[in-house]
Amino acid sequence: MAHVLGAAGLRPGFDASAILGAMPDATMLMGVPTFYTRLLADARLTRERASAMRLFVSGRAPLLAETHQAFAARTGHHIFERYGMTETNMNTSNPFMGDRRTGTVGKPLPGVEVRLTDPDTGADVEQGAVGMIELRRPNVFKGYWQMPDKTAAELRDTGFFITGDLGQFSADGYLSIVGRAKDLIITGGYNVYPKEVEDVLNTVDGVLESAVFDIPDPDFGEAIIATLVPEPGRKLAPGMVSALVEEKLARFEHPRRYKLLDDLPRNKMGKVQKNLLRDRFSG
Repeated sequence: MAHVLGAAGLRPGFDASAILGAMPDATMLMGVPTFYTRLLADARLTRERASAMRLFVSGRAPLLAETHQAFAARTGHHIFERYGMTETNMNTSNPFMGDRRTGTVGKPLPGVEVRLTDPDTGADVEQGAVGMIELRRPNVFKGYWQMPDKTAAELRDTGFFITGDLGQFSADGYLSIVGRAKDLIITGGYNVYPKEVEDVLNTVDGVLESAVFDIPDPDFGEAIIATLVPEPGRKLAPGMVSALVEEKLARFEHPRRYKLLDDLPRNKMGKVQKNLLRDRFSG
């Protein structure tokens, strides 16, 4: 494939062989985090193969810090991560030139106001606390087409859009996405953010990726379930994973059960469909 200024190659789906084959003649790859975990699982991904690339971009879901670090070590490239939505376009970004902070989506872009609020009261949370991400900027949409109730519920009179995402600011202004508000698990009266549990699970040797969600529980209200996808050719023992997790998380954050899967269910945009996992494992 010869270099053509401004040309973009669109593919119908993820194919590691096709992407790796095209990489020496390409300059940029845009994908979801799963693209990068699957490329890392392929020995053909090398620094030499990625030497002509200018930029690797990740979006649609939070990129694990471990994936960012492993990709940089393998290829010499730091994946470029930012945060956008259909309703707002791009909101925050790591710098193109500068410190791309692992585990974050960077700082607000010029002209973008980002506030973190208490989901129940709408009041601003303290610095360093987790809160609902709200956005205000000229290009925030005006509302959902023919859905006035949904528009009223998600657009404040002040112009701030309630994203449904939970975030946390570092002391120097980098934003981290903790998860979706609807994915928050309340078990035994404690709040558990699935991404925090997933971050620990994904550091376990042999775990390729994980998804944590809740199912109804008559005692605790909601019970935590963890699904794990092993790295190719690796075998995982749930008991071993559980023992490692217990060392790093508070007791109320421990998954009640661990399930091994070949793949996590995803939609066309690459996002894990936790609703399907809840339906599958409830009861």
